Order: sequence, then C-alpha cells, then structure tokens
Amino acid sequence: MKNLLIGREEEKEILQAALSSEKAEMVSVIGRRRVGKTYLIKTVFQGRIDFEITGLQNAPRSEQLQNFAYQLGKAARSSVPAKTPSNWLEAFIFLINYLEKKNKQEKMIVFLDELSWMATHKSGFLRGLSFFWNSWAVNQNIVVVICGSAASWMIRKVVHHRGGLHNRITKRISLAPFTLAETENYLKSRDIHFNRYQIVQLYMAMGGIPHYLEEIKAGKSAAQNIEKICFSKKGLLQDEFSKLYPALFANADRHISIIRSLAQKKQGLTRKQIIANIDFSEGGTVQKVLEELSESGFISGYWPFGKKKKEKLYRLTDEYSLFYLQFIENKKQEGDDIWQHLSQTQAYKIWSGYAFENICLKHIPQIKKALGISGIYSLSSSFYKKGTAAEPGAQIDLLIDRNDHLINLFEIKFYNDFFVLNKAYAEKLRKKMSIFRNATKTKKQLFWVLLTTFGLQTNQHSLGLVQQALTIDDLFVD
Repeated sequence: MKNLLIGREEEKEILQAALSSEKAEMVSVIGRRRVGKTYLIKTVFQGRIDFEITGLQNAPRSEQLQNFAYQLGKAARSSVPAKTPSNWLEAFIFLINYLEKKNKQEKMIVFLDELSWMATHKSGFLRGLSFFWNSWAVNQNIVVVICGSAASWMIRKVVHHRGGLHNRITKRISLAPFTLAETENYLKSRDIHFNRYQIVQLYMAMGGIPHYLEEIKAGKSAAQNIEKICFSKKGLLQDEFSKLYPALFANADRHISIIRSLAQKKQGLTRKQIIANIDFSEGGTVQKVLEELSESGFISGYWPFGKKKKEKLYRLTDEYSLFYLQFIENKKQEGDDIWQHLSQTQAYKIWSGYAFENICLKHIPQIKKALGISGIYSLSSSFYKKGTAAEPGAQIDLLIDRNDHLINLFEIKFYNDFFVLNKAYAEKLRKKMSIFRNATKTKKQLFWVLLTTFGLQTNQHSLGLVQQALTIDDLFVD
C-alpha cells in the first residue's frame, strides 16, 4: 500500500524532476523538526532508495560511523556486519564500492538524513561527502538527498559551503508546515471531519506540523483533542517544548530566551529591544540566533510601514511554542478539563486574538486571492505608533501596500459568531485610519478590511467604513 502524501505538490515535482533528469542531482531538503521531511522523501522515492542513514543525535563520530556500517550492511542484505570505517572518507569509499557492485541501470538514490548530527565538530563528515560527490557521484546516474532539521546549519554549512560542496546543490526544498487548506485535507484523509472553526482552534495550538496533527482523534472536539494532546501526562505536546530547541540548535538556551522574550510582546520586538531583554551581549551572536530561529520557522521578521532596516520587528509565529508558554508550562490546575477551564479566561481571549493574527500573517497569498489582488505587486507590513500625552497611538497588525495606489488596512478579530460593529468600534477604526494617514503622510487610498472568524454583520456603522469583510473560509483556499 502506497503512503498518502497530502499537499507538497511543488516539493514532489522537484524530487521527481531530480529522479528523471539525465545528470547527477544533489537535493537539499530543509525544514523544522516534525514537519514531514523524511516522510516526503520516503513517500516520493518509495521502494527505490539504495542507501539511507539518519544521524544519531548527540553521538560521537565513532558511534556515527558504527551506525553507517550497520546501515550499509542492512542495505546490502548482508548477514555479516559491515566493517566499521575508521573515518568518514573511508565510509564514503565503502558506499561507492557498494553502489558500484549493485550495477543498477536506473537512477540510484542515496538519502542522508539529519546531516548536522553526523557532521559534528572536526568529524571530517563534510570532507568525506565532498569527496563522495566530486570524485564519484557527480559522474553517476544518481540522486543524493541531504536533509536536516537544523535549517540554519544546513544553509550555512552545506548550501553555502566554501569548500568542496560549494555550488554543488542542484535543487533545494524548504519544507513549510501545512497551510490551513492542507491541514483540512490531511484530517479528511484520516476520516476526521471538523468544521473550519474547529480546525482553526487546533491550528492555533499546534500549527500545521504533520507529526502533531497525527495525534488528533476523530469523534472528539478540538477542545477535547487539545486537552488530551497538550495537557494529559502522556500527551505528545505536554513536554515537546523541552526537546524541540535542543534537537535543532547548539547552545539552545539562547534560542529559548529569545522565544520567551518574544512571547511577552504582542506587536513584536526589534533586535535592539531583544538585546535589552536578554542576558547575552550585542553583536553577531544575537543576529545569528535570530537568523537560525527565522530560517527554522519559529519567528518571523516584519517591516513596520515606512521604517528603516534596523527597526525590523521580530514576532513569535510558532503556534505551539506560544501556546506552550502561555498555557502548558505554568498550568495551575490539575486533573481533567484543564483546557475547558483555561479557555474561559481573559488570558485565552488575548492569546486567541494574537494566535489568529499569526495565522492570517502566514496566509497572505490566500488573503490577496480573496481580495482579488493576487496579480498586483504589494508589500505586507504592520504599523505601530506609540501614544503620547498630546496624541493617541495606534496599532495595525497587517496592511497590504499595493502598487495600484491603494493600501488595505486590516482589523483581525477571532470571534465565535458574526462580528457586529458598534458606534464606538467604528469610531476607533476611523481614528486608527486618521492616525496612520497623518503619521505616514501617505497619499494612497485607504480601505479597511475586516477579517473575522464568521464574517461581519452589516449595519449602519460598517457601511461606508469597511470596504471588504473576509472570513476563515478565505484562509482555506488552496
């Protein structure tokens, strides 16, 4: 029975193109832990992989080489264990000998998973891989897939390698979490039929990470699933946070301190503000950690409208990390129905608004399609003006600055029913628009877009003020 692959159409095409090309291909696959990299590769290349190995986490070179020998013996279906190579150069020579003996007519496939775990400091792994590719594989009918969860390490050490692997990667895949539409399709493939409000609630807590979504059970509501997966003692996500960052980054305490700092600030923080909030000093270290977190998909950088490069805002956009720090880590209540209790609190209302905004920021292409502006060049950003004693401030979490001389300003609300705009709220929106126009001096047309869970109930306060109203259904478009 073939494995079912939901979504991933572009990634599948890249792998199939590598398989059908007439030259040797080295494909890098990068994506955060649990996002489905290994599943994608094994599903597309099902039954055709000639050799595969996954690095061992926190293991020395000697154990990595023992693992290599074991996997080589397994691939050769040998009853006699393969000799353990003394170094990585010898390991790749053994691999060359094995592949040559296969004398395979169709394209060979080698899959090296969790590369950063094998390429430990001064291990010589990357030199061995360079030798394998440059002296042999480049002239063969072969696909070499290299894969890693430490996205920044993969980019810095392999994609931008300055030695023998420089410019050797022929195709790249950066695997993102599922979109809302892909999440819905994935759940349906498992005969789990939630309405979209329930799916959004699940997504806000665990994001579009396939390994997390595997835990969802049919016949239980979103709240019941969150209770079991996140709060029960055996729940997968009850302690996933403690494993997540150390599995990806050396000195992960630095990464976690930035994640904790960003979790406290809804509108995001600049690099300078992050440095002021944490213990390690300014300089390349902070920038490197920010890049690693960004490339791995845990945080996102946004340009405030009209601001300079140094004022870039970083925002925590990993749904699970935010949910964990808000609710799981310091839960006060024990026993059953913890989430039922927490979801009635003010903290829940604040979190759900922020989490829903994050989802919207990750679905800009779907929003543009709903507005009918997919073909118009635009820039997405945010706006924040601090209030003073003399004049009020304003915050707009999303605006789309369009090339057709128009800016869409978004008011994003997570609500359990139709949203009704009252007189006071309408006045608040008018003031926000006025503050934005005065602060930015823009001459462009400004349109309010209300993006809510179930939509806007039109009344005398919304007419002439809100030009378009979108719902969560618009976020589920492929």
